[in-house]
Amino acid sequence: MALTPDLTPDPATREVKPALLRGLRCRCPRCGEGKVFDGYIRVAKSCSACGLDLTKQRADDGPAYIVILIVGHIMGLMMLELSTLMRDSPFLVAGICCAAALGLAIPMLPRVKGAFIAYQWAKGLHGF
Repeated sequence: MALTPDLTPDPATREVKPALLRGLRCRCPRCGEGKVFDGYIRVAKSCSACGLDLTKQRADDGPAYIVILIVGHIMGLMMLELSTLMRDSPFLVAGICCAAALGLAIPMLPRVKGAFIAYQWAKGLHGF
């Protein structure tokens, strides 16, 4: 395995699956030890364990789009089922659906963004 000057394996030899699994755990795609985020979804400048520079990542709106796509499909099915079960209380259905959407989206967003960053690292995109 060829190493670049920063001890990162050559992008052609990086494995995608382990990097994605590390990203889903919000860990560094290279070492799996350091955290990818400083806050909720603010990307750290570098990995605290191996020093991987994370400033070049560009996840932008991709993770939010994926989360909306997944949560939207789940909520569509849930709304159909709840509206048939609870015809007399549409406000209760709306409240349950809002709570469920937030409960799904909030923990999912950092994991999806971590996976996006890991995929970019594994493929050598955006300067990784």
